[in-house]
Amino acid sequence: MKYKIVALLVLVLFLNSCASKSSVPTTQVKKTESIAAVSTLPKELSAELAAGKLLYENNCAKCHRLYDTKEFSSEEWKPLVARMQKKAHLDDLQGQRIYNYATMN
Repeated sequence: MKYKIVALLVLVLFLNSCASKSSVPTTQVKKTESIAAVSTLPKELSAELAAGKLLYENNCAKCHRLYDTKEFSSEEWKPLVARMQKKAHLDDLQGQRIYNYATMN
């Protein structure tokens, strides 16, 4: 019985070591995937939007969960960002970058 358990453990470890360790996401779309699947691929951000995203993730997550940018309209984001900008001690440029990122959709 002990021999079977050891053999099984060795087999599992061997198979695990043979598994692909690649963490590179594939962004290629198969021909059989729908157009809706293509639209869910991540968009490339400009330098300005990337800076806003970084500010959003690094400052807003300190106090609460990060909201999906689509949860609020651009009109709803404006007072939220203004109020939170003061609490996070961010300047107007940083607040504007966060607002631009949050409303890019």
